[in-house]
Amino acid sequence: MSKNVNVGLVQMSCTADVESNIQKAINGIREAARQGAQIVCLQELFTSLYFCDVEDHHNFSLAEAIPGPTTERLGAVAGELGVVIVASLFEKRAQGLYHNTTAVLDADGSYLGKYRKMHIPDDPGYYEKFYFTPGDLGYKVFDTKYARVGVLICWDQWYPEAARITALMGADLLVYPTAIGWDTTEPDPKQNEEQYNAWQTIQRSHAIANGIHVVAVNRVGREADQQFWGGSFVSNPFGSLLYLAPHDEEVVHVQTIDLALSEKYRTTWPYFRDRRIDSYQPITRRYIDE
Repeated sequence: MSKNVNVGLVQMSCTADVESNIQKAINGIREAARQGAQIVCLQELFTSLYFCDVEDHHNFSLAEAIPGPTTERLGAVAGELGVVIVASLFEKRAQGLYHNTTAVLDADGSYLGKYRKMHIPDDPGYYEKFYFTPGDLGYKVFDTKYARVGVLICWDQWYPEAARITALMGADLLVYPTAIGWDTTEPDPKQNEEQYNAWQTIQRSHAIANGIHVVAVNRVGREADQQFWGGSFVSNPFGSLLYLAPHDEEVVHVQTIDLALSEKYRTTWPYFRDRRIDSYQPITRRYIDE
């Protein structure tokens, strides 16, 4: 028996105008709901430009409490439309303490909780360690009206351990709010192609390894030297693409996924059954060199 859920993806460009970005996201949520979405997923740090391309103390002014003004505003929209909203925000936890955080609002408008990004990058164009303290809430699954939603964030995408743990916690689907793109100063187009392909492939592999749908929502547009590549997608539990967004357009898309397929794929390909949990202790070491 199928268990269909309609998931909306809002892929958008951002500007320095926070209010304009929030309004654009709300318009996207409304459009997704009009198309029948029950769960709507926004991209990483959607209220602003991706400010982590530089280390600038002024950018801390973009942070806010969670729950706080934006979650209250989105909660009202969620309750009005009867949709679940997955919203990535810059969290100010205390003076001098900040997180890259995703809040989940249920379909009645209630605040269900938050996930704080666990893996924090520090690379040219992605100086996130300057801004964000690594998450300390552990991996999270949210019991929404329509599904148990597992949330991870961007750099978490590259870590199979994060996807596995969230799936083992009973997630019905994995959602990755994301902000990643091509370096416009990179002279080798092959490098850009390989980076995008790796980004998509690793997440599709999480779908396969865990027998679960994966939803990745990325931003689009040029910001400083980054050309955010869009390419938001939905993968089924065997890694097949159900939807792929363009690289150069804002888009609101609603994809129907059948959560019951996890039962089929996990029975046919029983990776969970055959896991040798007695042999995995070495994974907790930084490097196995003794």
